[in-house]
Amino acid sequence: MQKSLILLKPDCLEKKLVGEVISRFESEGYSISACKMVQLDSSLLQKHYSHVAHLPFFPEIASFMSSRPVMALILEGDDVISGVRDLIGPTDSTTAPAGTIRGDLGTDRMKNVVHASDSEDSAAAEIQRFFG
Repeated sequence: MQKSLILLKPDCLEKKLVGEVISRFESEGYSISACKMVQLDSSLLQKHYSHVAHLPFFPEIASFMSSRPVMALILEGDDVISGVRDLIGPTDSTTAPAGTIRGDLGTDRMKNVVHASDSEDSAAAEIQRFFG
């Protein structure tokens, strides 16, 4: 059984979309094995976004992601990583197809409702980072 870290971002919580997003995951047969609310601080943001922390737009990401608590989930299921990535759609909500979470519910490249692990290695690291 594969695992993936999911973060329901501040825009998801602000727009009260948590139930709809979780329902879409559950409808695809994925199970929640852990869930918690997390207020992201600068240390956690630096670690989670280390691949872009040196870029000029990082402060905007950090400001957005720390603007309110996020909901962190561990989803489990067969081929959950690629299945969830297909379900959420591409990062930029303006180019995400209708029927995907980001295409239906997101606004732009940053306010795109949800983060999901993109590989087994990143899932393991992200789950460790958020759930210990």
